[in-house]
Amino acid sequence: MRILLSRTDRVGDLILSTPAIASIRRSFPGAHVTLAASRYNAVVVDRSPDVDEVVSYPAEVRPEVFGARFGEIDLAIALSPRDVDHRIVAATRAPRRVGYTYASRWVARLGLRSRLTEVVLSEADPACAERDPSRVVAHEVDQVLAVVAAAGAEELCRELVLPVTAEDRAAVAALPPRPIVVQLGRRWTERGSTTASCLALFRELRGLGRPLIATYGEDARELGAEVARTGVADAALGSLDFHVWAAVFERAACVVTIDTGATHVASAVRAPTVVLFEYAWFRLASQEWSPYRVPNAVLRKPPDETDASLRASRAEILAAVAALL
Repeated sequence: MRILLSRTDRVGDLILSTPAIASIRRSFPGAHVTLAASRYNAVVVDRSPDVDEVVSYPAEVRPEVFGARFGEIDLAIALSPRDVDHRIVAATRAPRRVGYTYASRWVARLGLRSRLTEVVLSEADPACAERDPSRVVAHEVDQVLAVVAAAGAEELCRELVLPVTAEDRAAVAALPPRPIVVQLGRRWTERGSTTASCLALFRELRGLGRPLIATYGEDARELGAEVARTGVADAALGSLDFHVWAAVFERAACVVTIDTGATHVASAVRAPTVVLFEYAWFRLASQEWSPYRVPNAVLRKPPDETDASLRASRAEILAAVAALL
């Protein structure tokens, strides 16, 4: 049996799909499982015990052309509700082609009737979630598990899969033990947060008596340099190898981050996590993309950047971290 899975969006999305991928492996142990990923997110599964082959989707190639390359596929599953993954799966012409979309997206639902053989409907629609505060949105892990269950997976796995090796751990062994790790990102400097407030947060976290480590990627290089220059953290580590970055989080007493893939890396290595979500779409994001199966606190950015709002936000973060330590 040949199975194609497709998820070509972000790192965090693919991490949250690893239970579904493991469920396919457990349910079809003799199958050859290929995962279509992006050049960006493929690093999540380059050590996966649950796939036989990872193929990176080149963004410059039409999804239909890419999907048709796979030859005879028995089962194709889009693990994302995105059009590009639907088109890749549809192009395989597998006897069973399964995916999901939002229940309120009527046009997409109609179009998928001709592309897929089975469509799972998700209630995680941003507009509906914000209009109705009582609306319960399933976590992304559970939504994707529902898709593979519809495709025939009977043995479902609910653990995130992100292997960290002894070599990865050795690379961070010189860091202080059990630090508070703050993952920097561009959104620490905009829309309800500022560079000055971020630096102030480090100074206030210092009062908890733990070592402070900052990590950052390309989108926060300037902020990382400012953290290093001001000395508010014991170390500022930029552009780490993906699995070494995960090993830093694994070492943490608590990870503090804005809503990025870092949230899900932390969950995968069982690190208690505080997440600061954007003010807009908070009801949806804080349910669908919350830390998964780890102690956590989910906070909302303030609606403005007044001094009072920023101070109150930092106080919330500080209290949440203290409660998790």
